[in-house]
Amino acid sequence: MQITPERLRRHLQGELATTYFVVGDEQLLVDEACDAIFAAAKRARYDERTLFEALPRASWRELFDGAANLSLFGSKRLLDVRVPPRGLDRAGSEALRGYLNAPLPDTLLVCRASGLEWRARSAAWCKALEKSGCQVSIRPVSARQLPGWLERRCRAEGVELSRDALDLLAERVEGNLLAARQEIEKLKLLSQGRERTALGVDDVLEAVGDSSHYDMFALHDAALAGDAARVVKMLRALRQQGVTVFPILAVLIGQLQRAQELASGGRPRVSQSRRQALQGAVRRLGAAGLGELAQDCALLDMQAKGMLRGDSWQSLESILLRLAGLKQPRLAEQAQWLWSY
Repeated sequence: MQITPERLRRHLQGELATTYFVVGDEQLLVDEACDAIFAAAKRARYDERTLFEALPRASWRELFDGAANLSLFGSKRLLDVRVPPRGLDRAGSEALRGYLNAPLPDTLLVCRASGLEWRARSAAWCKALEKSGCQVSIRPVSARQLPGWLERRCRAEGVELSRDALDLLAERVEGNLLAARQEIEKLKLLSQGRERTALGVDDVLEAVGDSSHYDMFALHDAALAGDAARVVKMLRALRQQGVTVFPILAVLIGQLQRAQELASGGRPRVSQSRRQALQGAVRRLGAAGLGELAQDCALLDMQAKGMLRGDSWQSLESILLRLAGLKQPRLAEQAQWLWSY
């Protein structure tokens, strides 16, 4: 049974399924969906919880034997299985499919897979999980959806933002919901003890201006401004800090979408300073050039996930330098030599 995150809480008010498979690319949303399942399981008296990292050569037999022993004594157990992005090895696949064919009584199996690679999604164990119980598929929050998502999140935390402040927050955290949660916590602390008035742009700058994600956003500011030297310096600094390609790419895609909207005569929902930066990129590249960058971003996403050969950081630098106005080779022109198989 497929279920959306929006329907999950209503579903959990009724009888629980025996198996849940929570899968998606948004770590925060995957974890929160699992937390909701765990809370419902606790109400249903699943008092014993076992965490199992499904790494290669992990002892699946020990996991299931332990659950079977507890069931003999009348205890109800929850098995929290965390699947790595590459999926399960052969032994893990066989063990999991064997269990799904004959699940233990009084046992709730919750498998979570955040950032699961595309190859793993067609594996036998994945298809078995999809058929055996309830699958919760987490979809990414798009750039257009992000302001609304942030507004609902802030409201739930008792934080009120002005429209401009909300737009600025969306720009600062775009592509990183974990960072968004942290920044909302900062804004919540900032709003405590104040009269019930909406926080403004200055408040958001004060709360989130020094975060590492701000540096990531400043990287795209440099590219839009045509400052190639700063692009190279900041990108390499972010890599040394341990930032991955994916959040940088997510922000870049959002900026390109807004620039394309502007190039086609639309009015993207951005601040005036952001609009001016985007107009500079439109003048340099035109609609066709922006479209080529968007195509290369799709290939870069595949490369970063291991579907294409090559250095994804080098490709990201090349794309950002093209956005800044330097002539660089297109990733699409090299794609035929980059396929991994």
